[in-house]
Amino acid sequence: MKKVVVYSTPTCHFCNLAKDYLKENNIPFESFDVSTDREKQMEIFDKTGQMGVPVILIDDEVIVGFDKPRIEELLKGGAKMDMPMAA
Repeated sequence: MKKVVVYSTPTCHFCNLAKDYLKENNIPFESFDVSTDREKQMEIFDKTGQMGVPVILIDDEVIVGFDKPRIEELLKGGAKMDMPMAA
């Protein structure tokens, strides 16, 4: 199974969409609120060079923003998804 980590803030619409998508598709993930966790905030800045959220890590791959096709591509063959993959 792929390791999925989401860095987000509570007021970020796209962060909530990303987490809802993962939940709806039974994809386990770890979530960090970078609005209150300075260490995790710096961690995403070091990985991406920016402060925007969501930042989604799937194993060693970094996705900035809610890029559903890229998420599906990286998860393909990992966790079972309830919906078909994008072509």
